[in-house]
Amino acid sequence: MSDDPTPSTSTDAAAGHGVVVLPDADATRAFGRALAGVLRAGDLVILTGDLGAGKTTLTQGIGAGLGVRGQVASPTFIVAREHPSLVGGPALVHVDAYRLGSLDEVDALDLDSSLEESVTVVEWGSGLVEALAGDRLELVLERPRGDATGVVPGGASDDEAASDDEVAPEAGARRVTVRGVGPRWADLDVAALTR
Repeated sequence: MSDDPTPSTSTDAAAGHGVVVLPDADATRAFGRALAGVLRAGDLVILTGDLGAGKTTLTQGIGAGLGVRGQVASPTFIVAREHPSLVGGPALVHVDAYRLGSLDEVDALDLDSSLEESVTVVEWGSGLVEALAGDRLELVLERPRGDATGVVPGGASDDEAASDDEVAPEAGARRVTVRGVGPRWADLDVAALTR
């Protein structure tokens, strides 16, 4: 990852797919705001990535871009939180499926009842919520730990450092792999989201 503060993008041959490198948390939020510009009611976004990869940071940007009420924070302990729109657009339903272990637990949330009226963002949802919508946007966020030798600032190894968020929560590049599934996302221009 470079120190360049400008997001970089690469796309593969398939429309609706691409990789974005975001230099820090501010760029991650900005990418979320840009993504909100293409989201509409009924959209399902699935976020995958390790702790501290930037899933909630990206969702904060989506919430800002949608103009929703309330602070977007990780709903780990309440599992799902709805943020109504302040601008007449769709609400944001923010779900943290980290503690969910089965499809039955996902069904108990009754997400499909609000799916058509809201933008639904599910952290840790891979393997659990795909059946909610044939068209969905899947984002995998990666945040490298340390450098190529596994050393993080301060001399601790990756295994000794609890997380990059504890070392420097706003610092560090994120690599976001975007994959659109279904006809809804066939024309998504991932590169345009970073301009």
